[in-house]
Amino acid sequence: MVSGAQSAGWTDERVETLKKLWMEGLSASQIAGELGEGVTRNAVIGKVHRLKLSARAKPTNSAPRARPAARPAPRRVASPSAGISSMGGGAGKVRPQMSSRPQSIGATALAHNPEMEQQLYVAPAAAELFIPEDKRLSLLQLTEATCKWPIGDPLTKDFYFCGQHSLETGPYCEFHSRRAYHQVDKKRR
Repeated sequence: MVSGAQSAGWTDERVETLKKLWMEGLSASQIAGELGEGVTRNAVIGKVHRLKLSARAKPTNSAPRARPAARPAPRRVASPSAGISSMGGGAGKVRPQMSSRPQSIGATALAHNPEMEQQLYVAPAAAELFIPEDKRLSLLQLTEATCKWPIGDPLTKDFYFCGQHSLETGPYCEFHSRRAYHQVDKKRR
């Protein structure tokens, strides 16, 4: 398997550039961007380890280093004739266009979203199937034909498995299969 970094090769000039940028405190991603031509972050990290370079120096200024300006990808308008003519050459790759959506700044994973509250589905509380004490099984008593639905807290002595006859299509009995593999109503999709 040949990676992009191996095909571009580590010339003496590139190794010196790598050492210089590493000692300036740049990250492996930034160095890969500076070296370009298929050099990946992982290729930089691997080369640093093989060269046994010491830990990076902290940058003297706290301002982020200026990155080279990214070249915007040319916009392509899809038309039936353009698609047919570009297929013959095979050199140009057409990227799918990203849908425009509002950009958000900062951590938004825990942001309050009222729409999510409306979509939240709470399953109705289902009564547990009553299993007589003589039908309750421990882990060692389970077989392929018994329901493996755990009931109770595994850290207590009251913990057991359902033990009823399981369906041929899965590890649970009919009751516990309905609980485990419930279908979402068409209205809720």
